[in-house]
Amino acid sequence: MSTVSKSLATRILWGLIIGVVAAIVTLGVGEFHPGTLSAAQRVSSAVFDPFGQIFLRMLFFVVIPLVFASLASGVAQLGRLDRLGPLAWRTFALFAANMLIGVALGLLMMNLLQPGHHLAPAAKDLLMQQYGGNAQQAVERSQAQPGMTLATLVDMFMPRNLLGAFVGNNRNALGDVLPLIVFAILVGAAATQLDEAKRLKLQSALDLISDVMTGIVGFALKLAPYAVPAMIYSVIVKVGPGILLTLSVFVIGCTLALALQLFGTMSMWLRVFTKRSPLTYFRQIRPLLVTAFSTSSSSASLPASLALARDELKLAPSTAGFVLPLGATMNMSGTALFEGCVVLFVAQTFGVELSLSQQFVLMLLSVLSAVAVAGIPGGSLPLIAGLLATFGVPPEGIGIVLGVDRILDMLRTTVNVGSDIVSATVVDAQVRKIIPLGEENVSVSGD
Repeated sequence: MSTVSKSLATRILWGLIIGVVAAIVTLGVGEFHPGTLSAAQRVSSAVFDPFGQIFLRMLFFVVIPLVFASLASGVAQLGRLDRLGPLAWRTFALFAANMLIGVALGLLMMNLLQPGHHLAPAAKDLLMQQYGGNAQQAVERSQAQPGMTLATLVDMFMPRNLLGAFVGNNRNALGDVLPLIVFAILVGAAATQLDEAKRLKLQSALDLISDVMTGIVGFALKLAPYAVPAMIYSVIVKVGPGILLTLSVFVIGCTLALALQLFGTMSMWLRVFTKRSPLTYFRQIRPLLVTAFSTSSSSASLPASLALARDELKLAPSTAGFVLPLGATMNMSGTALFEGCVVLFVAQTFGVELSLSQQFVLMLLSVLSAVAVAGIPGGSLPLIAGLLATFGVPPEGIGIVLGVDRILDMLRTTVNVGSDIVSATVVDAQVRKIIPLGEENVSVSGD
């Protein structure tokens, strides 16, 4: 994360604090002078809510092109799928396992703690009213949904009208992101079958679209230090301080799930696939984890990861050189965990109950979206909004968690980087069993 990004994140955090304090003061004054509270609620509806919507809808604008371009480019850059060697396949399999387990832990934590259910029924009704009835419609749609069958899954992921599915037929609602994800994967996979020149040309075009959309996200984030306090102030003065308890439980749940992923899942990989002691190992990589936490950037931590792998962990240069750079853009177990937690938490807050089969689909989509937005500061916000819309949850609900995103961003980046270095260690141990020591510089792909 650049210095500008650090400054922006600090301003957003301070904005959150100011908004919360101002709202609590307003509620306190309202106890003695109800007219003041009524006036604050009217100002919130007339001024703060529309201003917050400008910020949110700039994010919603980029959902469709960002999902498509990022995911299709990510698949296309793999090159010829049939030419990937044992090192690559082991790496991708471990990345997928990391992210799936991470999301599963996050969803399990959210189901156990149920942070969205800590909101009083009256406060939940007020929150629904704030979003113009969209939340109530979402609840009714979720209750009316048929059971999950094979035919239902096919229709969800592969509708007859692809364009109509992800564009949507309502200017006030996001389209369905599921078919778009499938289409993006198919485009990326087909691109790997093109000759090298054509594949690189297509990948360059997709990367250009992704960069432009990222620029729009950057514009939106410049409004965040002002939009976040406006939105949190509006929610608290309308709903009451109960939303703060709900948000606190959510943050605690996310933190616990991230800690389990880093120190639980990663320790399991070390025990099962290597001969290293997890306790000793985490002492060795502690400087790297501190770097990741302080920078909130997998890319900024990459030089430290490579140096640690070479000097301290003694990993094969070819393995570390392949796994770590790829992991910095693809192995986002902390991000995937966070996305699953946010969607389930916001759904609970609005009273939208996701079934076990829906949560399984959410787990898969969180993995794909985490890969799609890898390396894009703030890029997960549009994707999370798209996931919320996919499951019938008002995407504006993401505004509830924006203020605490800074600390959770630092934590999930630490998990992402820790997962990368452990994955490199595991893959190195496995590859050494099939490639004799001294031949580790063999190419990972061949003609």
